[in-house]
Formats: sequence, C-alpha cells, structure tokens
Amino acid sequence: MMNQFEFHLNDLLTRVYRSVELMEEQMLRSSKNLNLSINEIHLLEAVGGGKNEESGRSISELSSRMGIRLPSVTAAVNKLAAKGYVEKRKAESDGRVVYVHLTKLGRKADLAHRYFHKKMVSSISASLTEEEKSAMLKGMEKLSRFFDDNLKKKEGHP
Repeated sequence: MMNQFEFHLNDLLTRVYRSVELMEEQMLRSSKNLNLSINEIHLLEAVGGGKNEESGRSISELSSRMGIRLPSVTAAVNKLAAKGYVEKRKAESDGRVVYVHLTKLGRKADLAHRYFHKKMVSSISASLTEEEKSAMLKGMEKLSRFFDDNLKKKEGHP
C-alpha cells in the first residue's frame, strides 16, 4: 500500500504525463497542415535531433534512440515518407544502410513541435522562483536517472 507521499507522487506523475500528451495532441489538431500522430512527431524529432541534416539518422539509430524495434521503426519511417515528411537515402559507403532525412515539410513539423515545447517550458519557468527552478531541476534529474537506470536493467544492461 502506498503512503501519502507515494500516492500523491503517483497521481502527479500520471497527470503531468497525460497533460503533456493532451497538449501535444491539441497542438497537432490545431495545426491544420500537420496530419501526424504524437508518435510520428516524436519520430521526426528523433530524425532531426539537432544533428547535421546532411548525415541523417539510420534506422538502427532511430530504433535505439526511441527504444522501438527495427521493424516498427521501418514501418513508421515508410509511413512518414509516404506523407512527405522524411526521405530515405542509402549510405554511399554501404548500400545496406538506409539514412532517414527530414524533408522541408518534416523540418517545418519538427520546428513547430520544438516551438510548442519551448513555449510550454517558458510558461512553466516564468511562474517559478529561482529556488523553485533549482529544486525542480534537481528532482527531475533524479527522476530521469531513476527511469534511465530502471530501463537499462530491464534491457539487461549493467
């Protein structure tokens, strides 16, 4: 049985996760030009990822980065390519390796999503004191490490 703190923490984690998801869904619905799901927009974000656009990301990189199996990433990339958000190019050095690149439309969608997150984080930040910001970051870093460590254990990493 959960104590009061654990109950409250569980409730907050669940509500925050769901609220961010709902806000992203609203952003996607309000943008008439984007016919994307949340999972697709996150895949675009992984393809873009601040990396040199010319090099792209391999299907394997995307699979590893997102924690999704190769066949699922391949299917999702094919769907995004059909919608015009990404293009696939074979590596010059090894024709078996396929790199995924954002198209102009894909970059536009990725920028819209990044802008949404920037606005959300700026709004949250504006309502906090410096002390609250510091405490929040410290707590979020511990939370992130907890999830990272537990996911690695489940995947069989030491």
